[in-house]
Amino acid sequence: MENGEVYRATTEAAPGPVRGPRGGLAAYFFLGRLPWYRRVLKGLQLLLSLLAFICEEVVSQCTMCGGLYIFEFVSCSAFLLSLLMVVVYCTPAYDRIDANKVKLSDFYITLATGCLFLLASIIFVSTHDRTAAEYAAIVFGFIASFVFLLDFLVMLIERRRESQRRKPENATRTEPLTEPLNA
Repeated sequence: MENGEVYRATTEAAPGPVRGPRGGLAAYFFLGRLPWYRRVLKGLQLLLSLLAFICEEVVSQCTMCGGLYIFEFVSCSAFLLSLLMVVVYCTPAYDRIDANKVKLSDFYITLATGCLFLLASIIFVSTHDRTAAEYAAIVFGFIASFVFLLDFLVMLIERRRESQRRKPENATRTEPLTEPLNA
């Protein structure tokens, strides 16, 4: 039998466009590691912390600048840390790092960021000069801190469910053993 006869029925001379692995930048960016609701929360964290930072940067003058500077640092840090976590989740870096360490880092980073953002927003409320940009920054700061804390609660619930699934049923006997072991 000739090889051309064997392979002719299954091969094409000029195949059309191939739907296969993604190319370019899309090959390095994969959103499927997070459920849809966590992707929404991460996107909101990025957007709201960036908007809080931009609104704070628009403020041209302040009388008591301590609260403004704390808010500036926390909002910028929140944006950068949430961007870092999104990049780690969505790129091949996730495959190179232990998944449990990524999730644990995200858990604690989200908790700390949410608490610090809430604290910075409260401090900024008590020291602002009542301009429109400051009000906008404060609103975005509070909303962002609540989104961070909501994401933390979602991760906490997921961790509890996961530990309940892993927990073996405790089927210990309460009555004493009276039978010999090798009977």
